Amino acid sequence: MVGLVVVSHSHDAASGIVEVAAQMAGEDASIVAAGGEADGGIGTSAPRIGEAIEAADDGDGVAVLVDLGSAVMNADLAIESGSVDAEIADAPVLEGAVEAAVEASAPDATLAEVVEAAERAWDTRKLG
Repeated sequence: MVGLVVVSHSHDAASGIVEVAAQMAGEDASIVAAGGEADGGIGTSAPRIGEAIEAADDGDGVAVLVDLGSAVMNADLAIESGSVDAEIADAPVLEGAVEAAVEASAPDATLAEVVEAAERAWDTRKLG
């Protein structure tokens, strides 16, 4: 199963997004939060993101959802430094995480399909 990592500058935000996405995807989903700095402050950490990617991987790859600027930079660094097949989805973090989690719950989903599902979340309308 394709894993997911949610990267946010806030530990609480990343954890909350993971909670919502996991409810939509079911028990078997591998979704890991990587939020905040190691000291609990606001920010992102490439080593923390790398650990989350490793934890989420079961061999089918990991889709990474990010919130803001340095989250992208640190996620790129973590992916380049690691050995897991991982890809950042260019998607809104909450909606993308939910769409990706639902797609990833299919037993035959590929990393490319999960990333595409996350990126389709740009089309999600909240008002008519």
